[in-house]
Amino acid sequence: MHRRTFLAGTGAVVLAAPLAAETQQAPRTYRIGFLDTGLRQDETSTLAGFRQGFLDIGYLEGKNFRIEYRGADGKYERLAALADELVRSGVDVIVANSTPACLAAQKATTKIPIVIVAADPVRSGLVASLARPGGNITGLSIQEFELIFKRLELLKEAVPTASRVAYLRVPGTQPTQVASSFQTQEDSAAQSIGLQLQRVEVREPIDFAGAFSTMAKNRAQALIVANVAPLSIHAAQVAALATQNRLPAIGGQKELTRAGLLLSSRPRRSASPSRHRSSRAQTM
Repeated sequence: MHRRTFLAGTGAVVLAAPLAAETQQAPRTYRIGFLDTGLRQDETSTLAGFRQGFLDIGYLEGKNFRIEYRGADGKYERLAALADELVRSGVDVIVANSTPACLAAQKATTKIPIVIVAADPVRSGLVASLARPGGNITGLSIQEFELIFKRLELLKEAVPTASRVAYLRVPGTQPTQVASSFQTQEDSAAQSIGLQLQRVEVREPIDFAGAFSTMAKNRAQALIVANVAPLSIHAAQVAALATQNRLPAIGGQKELTRAGLLLSSRPRRSASPSRHRSSRAQTM
């Protein structure tokens, strides 16, 4: 099942009972809060895919549902206020698209149903278990570690002589315990295919030039770009610096390859072809 269709389908299931109860009455238009770490509503491809997912299962925007979008533009510190705003507005369900957005939604309400897209929701404290999440949360668990391993494999295949790979990241995108676990797994996976990961962190676009300078000093031979909103939003700047520093690079967003990165690998979201695509997710 495509990711967008699952998300839309989960949202539809959450609303199915009240919709069925109102079959003899004038249909109500339900309000879906969409909490995103990424771009503004008119620029996000994720939201477009979400809308298409509803069309795929026969729900019409404006008739069956309306989306209340809140995007943080890559500023994670804004998520708590945006989640509170959705709760105060009285939406019927919240879709949270990323672990930081999921955590913000969880803190904002224990009553409104939340559909999540998160890496390791159990270790993140979002759900009790994948089999029995409990509370007001359901959704998708993205196996982010396996996706990163796949990107490393693709990069090694494309640049077989590379041994030192810079990993451009943004701190604070995962809870500490999850980040620590991922780091151990990532290092082990990289070593298994003859790669050494060199983590380089950035917080703001102003840090990008310094980050690439560090990569040059560390003699990095290739680059993997973390699949997080602050980096995809500034895809053009990241791609330009990678080209300037002659670093073949792979990312997890199509915006990065469009901007000039060598490769991308991401969860399957639609039936349309993409340059490289991988899919591994577990539903709750």
